[in-house]
Amino acid sequence: MDGALWMYALLVLTSAPPYLPNAALIASAGAMVHAGELSLPLVVLAAAAGALAGDAVIFAVGRLARGRALAWLGRSARRRAALQWTGERMHAHGLPFVVGARFLPSGRVIGGLTAALVDFPARRYLLGMGIAQAVWASYSVALGYWGAGALGGTLPSVLIACGISVLVACVARLFSGAGSRDAAAPTP
Repeated sequence: MDGALWMYALLVLTSAPPYLPNAALIASAGAMVHAGELSLPLVVLAAAAGALAGDAVIFAVGRLARGRALAWLGRSARRRAALQWTGERMHAHGLPFVVGARFLPSGRVIGGLTAALVDFPARRYLLGMGIAQAVWASYSVALGYWGAGALGGTLPSVLIACGISVLVACVARLFSGAGSRDAAAPTP
């Protein structure tokens, strides 16, 4: 199989599952587009299609586990209120809410599960996520493309993209760890 085909397949496979860090891979693909080794439309399509497939799986899991999830959420007034609040906004604002939720931390998972639990129409959910994933894939690939042009080659842009990905992951971990400690601390 040609090297470019492997890269397209890898983009699809790493974009599907949420929480799989693939920013460096997508930036690398953008740099490879700049170098003329890959096709811009195919790179964006591969990343967006993989992510959309993952969103469809999340939505389907939410539908399959709906009874158990609603029972678990129903045990706490706070969880019930959060689901109700999110569901009301999702139904009231529709596609703009679905698209916006994609860009929040854990938005792919929480948005997909919530849409399934509050009976948001699957077609509308997938349309919204298709728009969101196209935007996400476009700017992610563009960062690598422009980085390669500004930095004079693929290798520097890939190294910087990897460094930024590691930095973002470390900062997120620090903040999530601080939140866990705060949640575990007894209230005076």
